[in-house]
Amino acid sequence: MAEKMNPALMGATTLIPQGPGYVAAFSYSGVADEIKAYQTSAWIGTSLMTSPVYDVYGPDAVKLFSQVCTNDFTTLGMNGIRHAVLCNDKGQILTDGVVIRIGEDRYRTYWLDPVISYYVEHSDLDVHGENMSGTEYFIQIDGEKSLEILEEAFQADLHDIRFGRHRIQEVNGKEVRVIRLGMSGNLAYEIHGDIADFEEIYDLVWSAGEKFGARKLGLQAYNLFNHTEAGFPNINLHYPLPWFETSEEMTQYMYQHPEMSFYNLNRKLCGSVGDELDTRFVTPYDVGWEFLIKPNHDFIGKEALEELADKPHKTVATLEWNPEDVAKVFATMITPGEEPCEDITQPCSVDYSVTCREFRFSYNADKVFDKDKEIGISSGRIISYTYNSMISLGFIDSEYAEEGRELEVLWGTPGTRQMRVRAKVARFPYNQDYVRNEKRDVSDIASFEK
Repeated sequence: MAEKMNPALMGATTLIPQGPGYVAAFSYSGVADEIKAYQTSAWIGTSLMTSPVYDVYGPDAVKLFSQVCTNDFTTLGMNGIRHAVLCNDKGQILTDGVVIRIGEDRYRTYWLDPVISYYVEHSDLDVHGENMSGTEYFIQIDGEKSLEILEEAFQADLHDIRFGRHRIQEVNGKEVRVIRLGMSGNLAYEIHGDIADFEEIYDLVWSAGEKFGARKLGLQAYNLFNHTEAGFPNINLHYPLPWFETSEEMTQYMYQHPEMSFYNLNRKLCGSVGDELDTRFVTPYDVGWEFLIKPNHDFIGKEALEELADKPHKTVATLEWNPEDVAKVFATMITPGEEPCEDITQPCSVDYSVTCREFRFSYNADKVFDKDKEIGISSGRIISYTYNSMISLGFIDSEYAEEGRELEVLWGTPGTRQMRVRAKVARFPYNQDYVRNEKRDVSDIASFEK
């Protein structure tokens, strides 16, 4: 009997390997159609099914998190969530991700491994770890109708789940963890559960979604909309991580676990920043996460971040690229006899072809100038189909992050033809068409009734 096709891949026009051993849907109905679904209905995606999932448990679990995270975990309740940030001694972000409390002394982490497992295995605390990757499905639903779709799918009222909270909902005798969270900013949820139940739960969600006009979201659209437009810098998409530059012990650990560290094991550095790897690493200040630095405990990188707080530092801003200058760069690609610049027409700057063939990941970063002064970098360049523009996130000196200020981005990897493109500091986040999830009152949405 033929094996049943992954229901999340049905309808996909392009499939793509996303890391070792996993195939993802790159595109369904096209980026513009998929993205805009959030405005009138919702999009449903499984792009994060490759997330490293790692449980930290034991009497000293909170102590470990306090040692390695900028966040405070002492007040995290049974249904709570933390956006955890881990830094090295320089204050550079080693990784960030979500931590949810699933038991008295057990915490499930997403995207913190292999850094968190390194710390668990090298700790003398009474704490343990378990790799749960591949055991759990991960479905995202994002948009104005996301709550109504989930309630229809699960035949249950989910209005009680506040932003940044989660709880178990029983669906056909199976446990489904519903989390009110999303990286795009608008009303959104995540659905987690045993991987053995994935097909059944996904089919329920998609069947309900179709009734409300939802769309399936591919990996390409997820990268474009969820992070650059939403003003949410993301590991691997906007910056690399200093796993091999922090300590000899961590470097050795990463080489021992190549299946987990491939995003940073064979990096391809693109853009005018060139081989300046340290310039690409970021601190919580660079990406606008200073509010996640809690000074009430000692953690790795605290001293460096405290020193940085008292000095001029970088911050994150949206850069809106000048269309005339973008057109001039493009013109070099179709002008006979002229040396062409690198392709500027791709919807986003992530080079998946390299990732697919060699399990390498490309990191694109371009230098940003105010006249002749270099003031930071630009990364995560995308074509915004929602707003008909080209934008990126700039990690720039905070004094230049004033909305409306005109700067310049240097386009082109060293060794190729380079051109300057004007880029105006625009609103941040760029998509501001709705009430953000954390402020959204769902009481105006009719509750499900059987």
